[in-house]
Amino acid sequence: MTAFLLVGEGREYLREPGARLETDLGVLDVPDDVASGDTLETHLGTAFEVRELRGPDLFHHFERTGAPMLPRDVGLVMGHTGVAAGDRVLDAGTGTGVLAAALGRAGASVVTYEQNRDFAAVARENMALAGVDTDAAGGSVEVRAGDVLDDIETFEELDLLTLDTADAPAVVEHAPDLLVPGGFVAVYSPFVESAREVVETLAAVGMDCETYETIQREMDFDERGTRPSTAGVGHTGYLVFARN
Repeated sequence: MTAFLLVGEGREYLREPGARLETDLGVLDVPDDVASGDTLETHLGTAFEVRELRGPDLFHHFERTGAPMLPRDVGLVMGHTGVAAGDRVLDAGTGTGVLAAALGRAGASVVTYEQNRDFAAVARENMALAGVDTDAAGGSVEVRAGDVLDDIETFEELDLLTLDTADAPAVVEHAPDLLVPGGFVAVYSPFVESAREVVETLAAVGMDCETYETIQREMDFDERGTRPSTAGVGHTGYLVFARN
């Protein structure tokens, strides 16, 4: 499925070629041969620029089944682990699939587990939108419905293990056997107690780790001065990184 963003008048809409956009700004039919960089006009003369989807756009336009991982947290996972094309990744706690899609778009081969079958079905649709479903060239994401622990012994020689799930401690117990030498574990935890349990489990299996609280403040600039924004979420959670 190929879809494009239509951007104009401070708004953006996701549409496929051949689809129709109907808003108070007018109606337009997206041509079958639409391309990024084109400009389309509604019948009222409102112009929309056509853009290809990029990584940060997925956060805003994926169908959601819960709170997706924020782009800043995805960036930290990718930056701290150095994930690259050709890497083999096991992910658990798919959810909306923002992290799995980002890893696939970086060229990795990802298998991701989601225990809720309905959520897994939505995640598969999101992977197709991101261009990283199992039929994609280059990086790909296979979404499996089920518990990763049921299949954990079938995996080996992984470059990266990423977890956003309540049973992360039980999964990281297997990390030394799952990862290649130098491979990474990255665990996202919304609560500090969960992060502590992951850290303690990693220590028990002989893996040193680093833990970070992820906080970000947007800045406001106006004629009165400059200050951090009073709106938005500053804290999102805790990220634990370890290397085999």
